[in-house]
Order: sequence, then structure tokens, then C-alpha cells
Amino acid sequence: MINQFKLKDKVVIVVGGANGIGEACANYMASLGSHIIILDKDGAAAKSVSENIPNSLSFELDICDANQIDEVFEKVPSVDVLVNSAGVARRQPALDHNKSDWDLVANVNTTGSFLCAQAAARKMVKAKQPGCITNIASIMGLSGGGIYPNVSYQTSKGAIVNMTRALAVEWAPYDIRVNSVAPTYVRTEFIRPLLDDPYTVRRIEEMTPLGKIAEPGDVAAAVAFLSSSAASMITGHTLPVDGGFLAQ
Repeated sequence: MINQFKLKDKVVIVVGGANGIGEACANYMASLGSHIIILDKDGAAAKSVSENIPNSLSFELDICDANQIDEVFEKVPSVDVLVNSAGVARRQPALDHNKSDWDLVANVNTTGSFLCAQAAARKMVKAKQPGCITNIASIMGLSGGGIYPNVSYQTSKGAIVNMTRALAVEWAPYDIRVNSVAPTYVRTEFIRPLLDDPYTVRRIEEMTPLGKIAEPGDVAAAVAFLSSSAASMITGHTLPVDGGFLAQ
């Protein structure tokens, strides 16, 4: 039964795999036997991560560029699993939020994730092979709260949650499962300014029943599970990895 949790010889594309949660997913899934392809806007960082993972590839990709997405996915021979991990945030009060920042967050977090999912699914359908897509959502996509104003991020991640449901239903006839994970605050560079403030760290810990900051590996483990045959009857689901944050 343990083999159900492995990903031996699966081709796994990790979008945003050069750092943080994406990098953790790439390394974790490689350890389960996957062939990893890392896509990231920072091509040098993607290559650096790839060089430490046997039999992996990397490509530079700006997911705000639809044509570039098509070009990169055309270079990929096949795909069994897609992990949509690219993301940005602009933490601003709603009354002060400017349109350019709003558009950036929407384009990267929502539109870019959709276009990558679409490109991966097209290859899966053409090859007539089953597949799995896991999106990185957020607890902020399931809650209007938090420790600071973050309306554009919350909106984009809420969209990911329902996009996950919609694609899961539409692509089920092709045997393509679509899920997402909703991490809490994770110890990555993405939230480094928050983690550098002891008061903010204490607030996060107090808001989390398990009383701690999540590690990238905690999220990677959930992504790997959803991508494995052990989760073969799970689709359209968003799995919080939040230490109980949303349970309160």
C-alpha cells in the first residue's frame, strides 16, 4: 500500500519552483521518484534548484505572458502532475490599493495559474492519459481575516478555490483530478518581513491552535499526497494546511 503514496517516474511540473513552497514541492516529489520540471520567472534560481535534483529540467517562465506559457509547455514532452505554486502579494488597505498592484496580483495568482492548468490539461487530454493538478491557494482564500489588510491576495486565492472546483468537475471525464492546498503562514522568503517581527510571529502563533509557523515541507507533503494514487478519489477539494487556523 505504501506504493500508492509514491510518484515513481511521474513527470511533475512545478510552476514557481525556484523557491519557497514550490522548491519544497520539487524536492519532496523528487524524493518520491518523480521527474521534476521547474518553471519560474527567475530562470537562474530555477536552474540552481534543478541542478540539485537528479534528472530534472528547468525553464524560465513569466506566467503573465500567455504566449510564453504555450511555448514552454510545447517544449515539455509530457506531464502527469502540475503544481501551480507561483504567487505574489501586495499588502495594502483596500482604500489605498492601486489598480496596477491589483492587476499584478490577479494576473499572477489567478490568470497565470489558470493558463498553466489549461496548458497542462491540454497535454494530458491529447496524450489520453490521466493527470493531476494541484493549485496553491491560501487560508486567505477561505477567510476575510488575517493580521493585516490583504484584499487583492485574498480575492485571488478565493478565485483559485472556486476555479479548482470548476476545473475538477469539467475535467473529470478526462480523468484529470484538480485540487488545491490552502497553507497558513509558511516560513519562506515570501513572508520574511513578517517573520522578522517578533510581535507578528507571536500573533500568528496565537491565532494558530497548533501554535507554530508552518514549514514548506508541511505543504509539500500535502501536495504530494493529493498528487498520488492514494488520493485517486479526491478532486475539487481544497485542503487547509493551517495548524487549525480556519477551525476557530
